[in-house]
Amino acid sequence: MKDIQLLTTHEQLKTLSDPFRSQLLLRLMEKPMTGQQLSEVFELSRARIHYHLKELEKHELVHIAKKEEKNGIVQKFYQSVSRGFVADRSLLPHPEEMSESVRQMMINMLERSQKRVLSAPEEALHEETGSQDPTEWKYLSAAFEFKATEADFKAWQKKYFALMEELSDMQKQNPSADAKTYYFHSLGIQVDEPLFNRQKSEGES
Repeated sequence: MKDIQLLTTHEQLKTLSDPFRSQLLLRLMEKPMTGQQLSEVFELSRARIHYHLKELEKHELVHIAKKEEKNGIVQKFYQSVSRGFVADRSLLPHPEEMSESVRQMMINMLERSQKRVLSAPEEALHEETGSQDPTEWKYLSAAFEFKATEADFKAWQKKYFALMEELSDMQKQNPSADAKTYYFHSLGIQVDEPLFNRQKSEGES
């Protein structure tokens, strides 16, 4: 699976703008799944699931990752071709579709993250330290607003992705039996108006 796939057609943008298809795509970014498995997840008929899978496959957003035979029936496992998508500059004449496809993916990622939080084990949410320092907690939950130029944001983002790669590589280099799986969802986007009105405390510069 590629890290980033370039979207080169207007039809690809329209396909990603469909709320349900972007939900399917997010599931198939996580792992390969069959039409039957997806129909059980979304509680929809296999026929409807296969229709949407074929549309995603036609526009080269998913592919058949593997096939398995079970009880004489060949099962096809579909998977996203990439972990992320970005529109080619040639699609700039279609800004509405570009914005809507990104918006739908973000919304569906938020909904998927909500489900991951709801299904997290109880121990993941037990904070025993009692510390007022969030960096001491064993989970991460925070929201921020900052003033920055676009150049500032992009420069910081490079450092952020490098930091995530560093965390990912730690267990690859030194595997530990105590290692747990951590799920991250990051969202950084320009907004029209700030919602956080942070007042400075006395003595704070």
